[in-house]
Amino acid sequence: MTVKELDSAPNVAALYPKVVLGGLRKRGGDRLPDVEFVRRGVVADPGELAAYNQVCGFRLSDELPITYPHVQAFGMQMALMAEPSFPFPLLGMVHVANRITRYRPVRLDEAVTLRVRVADLRPHEKGKQFDVISEALAGDEVVWSDVSTYLRRGGGSGSGGGGQQLAAPTPGAIWRVPGDIGRRYADVSGDRNPIHLHPLTAKAFGFPSAIAHGMWTKARALAAFEGRLPEAYTVDVKFKLPVLLPAKVAFTAWRTDDGNAFEVWNARKPKPHLSGTITHL
Repeated sequence: MTVKELDSAPNVAALYPKVVLGGLRKRGGDRLPDVEFVRRGVVADPGELAAYNQVCGFRLSDELPITYPHVQAFGMQMALMAEPSFPFPLLGMVHVANRITRYRPVRLDEAVTLRVRVADLRPHEKGKQFDVISEALAGDEVVWSDVSTYLRRGGGSGSGGGGQQLAAPTPGAIWRVPGDIGRRYADVSGDRNPIHLHPLTAKAFGFPSAIAHGMWTKARALAAFEGRLPEAYTVDVKFKLPVLLPAKVAFTAWRTDDGNAFEVWNARKPKPHLSGTITHL
């Protein structure tokens, strides 16, 4: 594997035009780049973290929310998928699942090494899917890991059934999601995919309105568990129907044998946006 050392966070705003223009020339393929991006000495900015916590509903703390290192690694993920050897155009890919494991809390002032790679290109009934794997290390110790699964539509078998519903949609809370949450989350995360920013840009990609980021929905759900989770756990979610903005959603959670489970639903129709499990380690 080729290792590329980065001395600073990639400029995501500069990457988007490269992704769009480069993506026009990409036609798919059967190989992912054998490249790993590495960035050392990454420390959270207190102001940026406070803004992220406010948008996602977390309390201020001297520990990073479990979803925050995903934001720190996002530019590296974008840069890797913008590589000429990456076979698919980034725009149009669907983020279908995300699994994060926190092996121990990461302190606000703690310097970590981030590394990002892609792996496991495999067939899917609707096309092909693959994983973007990100890790945070303190010294040689992996303290946090993240697996984001993406789907590239087209060329699949078309077989396969729908996802399994975990529970009836009995809401424990109702959340009103404002129409600007996509722009607000973009400001704190760097993810400025046009489907999240404005109804007009979302319609260009086939959505009737802007949609919330899946990782915002996951973070907002986890904020509802603050103070009730152990130091080490895995949270695994599947992204289902998009949250069309503005929205009213229902949140429900329950205990399981090894942790918790939760779902976010459309509050007006019994349709799921996200389902997840929390496994205590």
